[in-house]
Amino acid sequence: MPIKYNVNERGNPLSPQEPKKWYAATKNTGSIDTKALGKEIARRSTVSPADTQAVLVALTEVLVEHLSAGQIVRLDDFGSFQVSIGSKGAETEAKFNTSMIKTRKVAFRPGVEIKVMLNNLRFEKL
Repeated sequence: MPIKYNVNERGNPLSPQEPKKWYAATKNTGSIDTKALGKEIARRSTVSPADTQAVLVALTEVLVEHLSAGQIVRLDDFGSFQVSIGSKGAETEAKFNTSMIKTRKVAFRPGVEIKVMLNNLRFEKL
């Protein structure tokens, strides 16, 4: 099934005088929650929907614990998660302090199977 997208005209906020350009943006076709994922996984295995959902909830809790400890969480073929930050610059190392850290993100790096899927995606304009 192709990924749906539309095209939007946007200007460059750093250079408003430049001509606007057209950019593609994906159009989501819905979402799936933990309960539904648990049911799908259960249909593909010998584990009950309740057990698969419990594992997914526990995975989230464990991810939070290890990411907040500064660890990279590697889920083999699925991919890895790592906390990344962005900050304002300081004139010297001594002048830097934690209040200058402005963004906190979780970076996901996909594993091989997800990379293959990304390389094989088809797209369809709305």
